[in-house]
Amino acid sequence: MPTFQKVKIKDIAREQRDAYFPSASEDLSYIGLEHIEQQTLRLSDIGKSSDATSQKKKFIAGDVLYGSLRPYFRKVYKPKFDGVCSTDIAVLKPKSNCDNSYLFYLIASPDFISKASGAGNGTKMPRAGWKVVKDFVFDVPDVAIQTRIAGVLSAYDDLIENNEKRIKTLEQIAQLLYTEWFVKFEFPGHEKSKLIDSHTPYGPIPEGWEVKKLEDIANLIMGQSPTSDNYNFEKLGLPFHQGVADFGHKYPIDRVYSNAGNKYTENNDLLFSVRAPVGRMNIANKKIILGRGLCAIRHKQALQSLLFLMFASKFTEKDMIGNGAIYKSVNRAELENIKFVYPTEKIALEFENIVSKYFDEMQKLTILNQTLSQTRDLLIPQLVTGKRELK
Repeated sequence: MPTFQKVKIKDIAREQRDAYFPSASEDLSYIGLEHIEQQTLRLSDIGKSSDATSQKKKFIAGDVLYGSLRPYFRKVYKPKFDGVCSTDIAVLKPKSNCDNSYLFYLIASPDFISKASGAGNGTKMPRAGWKVVKDFVFDVPDVAIQTRIAGVLSAYDDLIENNEKRIKTLEQIAQLLYTEWFVKFEFPGHEKSKLIDSHTPYGPIPEGWEVKKLEDIANLIMGQSPTSDNYNFEKLGLPFHQGVADFGHKYPIDRVYSNAGNKYTENNDLLFSVRAPVGRMNIANKKIILGRGLCAIRHKQALQSLLFLMFASKFTEKDMIGNGAIYKSVNRAELENIKFVYPTEKIALEFENIVSKYFDEMQKLTILNQTLSQTRDLLIPQLVTGKRELK
């Protein structure tokens, strides 16, 4: 059994506070708290420094980024690239007696997050920055053992990252096929189809196709705020989570939201955020209760893959309901009136049969990643402070 010694965080790490002032002429990768997912140790997105307006902090690849505002969200990330981050994120660097990946997992451990959450200043928006956490005491092994521990845990994150790349590739393939069929109108048999004036801003469309409103092709279930009467979600046997802020990846599949009576999704429903930021999308793989800020959209013929790509195309083109990033909310009527160029039933079914296979594979990979993440998170508290011996 390796020897673990009690040390303070400041004995193995230091905070880096290199200031950065954004410039419209320079584009660096930017990470804000909104870009780090809650609990997963992954990013949902990356911003641009040129979009920032106030002072930020520099980081380099391998630094540990720790979200000090509301630390219970466990927004911790170790980037593989250089960039700048929000001042609400502490940039931590290991000292010579600490492995940087070990430091990352220590900061992400339940013990650290619990201590930071309990020691934070502020009631509604608790903050536990470097001055608070630097004196936290933990049992830490020597660097050689730290490296071994980090290696075990990193193996899980490497698998997760590879699966995320595969998911992204599958999504890109599906989007390219959608563009080919529904934007360029190069679908099977298009050579025999002529373009007809749609008498809409969409211009000429293939004969037999129509410009339809969302209400014509799908049903909507709008979420609502939970009341004290329907917080007893155990009776429904449904997953529960509060808030819409951590939408994260387009395919988290199992991310869930606050319960509101009988407002719940079915498998493969498109989840769409109707409160700022409007336009984030997700897919459900089980009954998930819808909270305020979410809408479930269900294709009337169960062509959910086509529906997702239609929405993704709209949002990418900023043709949804203005620029989603600046809209605080949208209502049912606004959603139901969104228009799409819609194909014949034959083309719609043929497309769904092809693309749904990609979505099925993305779902399997995402569920696998959830299992890997859960296993890693079970191992972190056991390994980083010696509660479980390395084999």
